[in-house]
This record gives sequence, C-alpha cells and structure tokens, in this order.
Amino acid sequence: MPLHPQARAMIDAYADGPALDFERLEAARLRADFVLPAPSAPPRADVRIEEHAIAGPGGSIPVRLYRPERVASDPPRWPMTLYLHGGGFVLGSPDTTDGLCRTLAALARTLVISVDYRLAPEAPFPAGLDDAHAALLWAYGQAAAIGGDDERIAVAGDSSGGNFAAALAQRASRDGLRLRHQLLLYPVLDAACDRPSYREFAEGYFLSAPMMHWYWRQYLADADPADPRASPLRSQDLRGLADATVFSAEYDVLRDEAEAYAQALSEAGVPTRLQRWDGQIHGFLLQQGKNDDADAALEQAAAALRAAFA
Repeated sequence: MPLHPQARAMIDAYADGPALDFERLEAARLRADFVLPAPSAPPRADVRIEEHAIAGPGGSIPVRLYRPERVASDPPRWPMTLYLHGGGFVLGSPDTTDGLCRTLAALARTLVISVDYRLAPEAPFPAGLDDAHAALLWAYGQAAAIGGDDERIAVAGDSSGGNFAAALAQRASRDGLRLRHQLLLYPVLDAACDRPSYREFAEGYFLSAPMMHWYWRQYLADADPADPRASPLRSQDLRGLADATVFSAEYDVLRDEAEAYAQALSEAGVPTRLQRWDGQIHGFLLQQGKNDDADAALEQAAAALRAAFA
C-alpha cells in the first residue's frame, strides 16, 4: 500500500537534519546530531518505575523496572518481560522506549525490565548481548524479590534490541531456560544486509541501507558476521524456541529479514505470528500519539504477551 501519511510526516521531520557521511562518521557525531523519534503522547501514569543496578560482565548494568498498578484480577506474582531498546547497537537507552515499555507493562499486565546495555563501538559484539543475558539471569534469580514469576518470562525488543531478544531466545533454549515468548519488533537479524528490501528502500525511509551498514561495522568490529549470536537468522537449528510474535514494516530495509526469520521459526515448528504493518517505516512504534498504527501495534503486542502468559 502507499506510504502512510503519518509515516511520511516522520520522514519529513528528519529531512532537514544534518547530512551524515556514513563512510567517515564517528559514533560521537551521530549521537550529537541524530535524535531518535519521541512520542508526543504523555507517558502513562498508571505504571510505577524502579531503578536497579545489576552485576554484569563489564561492570554494573542499570535496569529500569516498570510495574503496573495492581488491580484485583492481577495474580500475586507478575509475569516478566525483559525489554531491549533499539538504536543500531550504538544509540538509545531505556529513555528511548520509555513510553513503549509503560504501555506494554500496563496493557500486558507484566513487569517490564528495560536494560541499559553497553553500546558499540566502545563496547562491540558481544558486549551488549552479554549484558542482556546477565539481565535475563537476574530476572530469573531475583523474581521473588521483585514480585515476578520465574515461570512466565518473555524477551522483547525493537530493531537492534530485537536482535538481542532473538539471540537470547536461542541461548535460553540451549541453556534449558524456558521462555514463554519472544516479541521481535522490526528486528535486525542478519549482518549480510543483502535482501531485496535493502535495495528497494535503501534511501528515503528513515533507516537507510548506508546507515544500517555503518551500524553493523560499529557493532561487529572484527567479529564474524555469520555468528548466529550476531545474526540470529544464520542459526542452523531453531527447534524448540519460545513462541514468537514478529512485526515488520513494509517500507523498511529490515522487512525481508524479519519475515524470513518468522518463516524459519515456523518451519522449525515454533508457533509464530508474523504481522507486516503496511505503509509503515522502521521506528514507527516510537511514534505513540502521532501514528495510529503505533498505538494499534502496541495493543497487539501486549495482547500477544498476555496470551503467552495465560
């Protein structure tokens, strides 16, 4: 379908930004000049925030815990969702997805644990993923202390955070940790960057192909791009993974790899629901209050988590 007018408005909002040379760009310059999309709607007030610091492989990891206000129908212990923000492995923090995490916590009736993992290029692969794994183990180990249910845990993430969520789901399966669900929101899944959507939407749709290539260079450094921990789509065995919900956006360079991963999961016997958001671009979920599909998609994501936790 045609590009959604609300997606076009997001693209236009970035059209006057500084030109970035992705052959010579340094991360500090990108962080100074590029502002991730922010919602216009005020954050939900029916969710309480707690800040924690947990031990990680590279030092202390800040995590933000979202706790919905309890109602009579809520169970004594909350299901838990570990959330990994996007930002191309280089940008972002729990602040980036604050509104999104508040919404998931309130609508899915889950604790949401948002991880402030280390960023590339200062901390390249697999530093951020290792931090995410440490946070997942913390959720299991501290479930009782924070009022969570260690038998009902999901992983979730958008963009590069979706990469971490997918890789965590694979590792959890190998380690014998049972996850209830993996929620992958227009995820980054393959460092090859060679699928047709990369050519079709290479420029002009917010996330460009040159930008995505640059992100991968910052994250991988000298690592093997075919390592399934970096490129979850390269895994040779997806059997036994947690059930999945995968969202893709029609006008997104990452569309084809997200949809290929959903197909691979299904072929491996993993119950998987794929939803392509027609007319939308990468990052649209961060446009709560500005993009009607963002609000609808988050309602669907929350419904998938509720069903997985039931």
